[in-house]
Amino acid sequence: MERAILSSEITGVDLRGAVTRGVGAQGIELSETVRRMEESIPQVIVLLEAAVERCISFTGGSEADELILALDDIMLQYISTLQETLKSLRAVCGVDHKEMGLDKKEGAQNSRKVDLVSNEEEWSIVQGALQILTVADCLTSRSSVFEASLRATLARLSTSLSFSVFGSSLDQNHLHIMNDDGNAESTLGGRAALDVAAVRLVDVPEKARKLFNLLDQSKDPRFHALPLASQRVAAFAETVNELVYDVLISKVRQRLSDVSRLPIWSALEEQSAHPLPTFSAYPQQYVLSVGEYLLTLPQQLEPLAEGIPSSDANNDEAQFFATEWMFKVAEGATALYMEQLRGIQYITDRGAQQLSVDIEYLSNVLSALSMPTPPVLATFQTCLGTPRDQLKDLLKSDSGNQLDLPTANLVCKMRRVNLDQ
Repeated sequence: MERAILSSEITGVDLRGAVTRGVGAQGIELSETVRRMEESIPQVIVLLEAAVERCISFTGGSEADELILALDDIMLQYISTLQETLKSLRAVCGVDHKEMGLDKKEGAQNSRKVDLVSNEEEWSIVQGALQILTVADCLTSRSSVFEASLRATLARLSTSLSFSVFGSSLDQNHLHIMNDDGNAESTLGGRAALDVAAVRLVDVPEKARKLFNLLDQSKDPRFHALPLASQRVAAFAETVNELVYDVLISKVRQRLSDVSRLPIWSALEEQSAHPLPTFSAYPQQYVLSVGEYLLTLPQQLEPLAEGIPSSDANNDEAQFFATEWMFKVAEGATALYMEQLRGIQYITDRGAQQLSVDIEYLSNVLSALSMPTPPVLATFQTCLGTPRDQLKDLLKSDSGNQLDLPTANLVCKMRRVNLDQ
């Protein structure tokens, strides 16, 4: 009965609303849905706590083992609802892989849709996605506190029930509580009255044995009162991290999606009858956009970090939180960029000069974020910035001390430099 009551109450918790209502509304819809998710967590915990109180009040704790199973199942039901809501949020955030398009036509449509999203809307989605982290944190902390409270309740039941049934502390050998003549009262030490729980357990010794075994296990600090729910909470937090990362990296992914196919890589030097002065190349728009995004991201992380209660320890935690996500996104952006660079089939001297400048700009951005330039990216820049006729000598003189040799060989292949001659 308790399971049915809880299931009905959990079903009544409204998390719906994560439906895209058109371009420009995603940020609002995301924020509203995240708010509902976060507010639902303490509501559900209150329902679970009330169920525990009702069960103990009605049964005296004799059904604690069944209660634990019911609570675990109900928590699974609730977390499944949260997981389904997360799936719908992927579409709202524009990172639902199933809806990214399976052919060029659909891809073009998605590209146009992205173009319709303003910069303000993009940051609104980023802020909403970051707030989902508070949902995972709230679920983790509140469920952990509830489970600890449940363990404490089981510990109290272990003491009270053992005294009620045995008249002393629990002894598993005393579970054979019936005399040969069936007289329970003499075994119970002539107690004047038995509470409801004791009566039930006396009548069903096998159930008593299982219950006291559970209560004994609950004294172990490693004991999980809600084992399945605990695992699902951890899985939910991981899913949230994946969603937030996908949102934070999505703009970078969009800007870098066609870098390997840019026509400038195979562009030739313009021919002129008169010698022209040499001008320094400037970083291209794609890398400027990515760099600007990465440099702005720490400011977007500040509001969420500031939401952590103020104290020296929490300030350090907030700073670590922001830095951890900043590094994670910057590392992801660098990995995506290097993947695109490896996809370049051919590059002229002019293209190599331009790409070297682009890489230098991104390296400066990483430095501004206190991140080192990966050896592979540094090798790309060095080999692309070196005149084509000097590449062989560069590789021979380095011998793998500074350069990443597989990358250096790849650049030679891109620039049509034959190392065998």
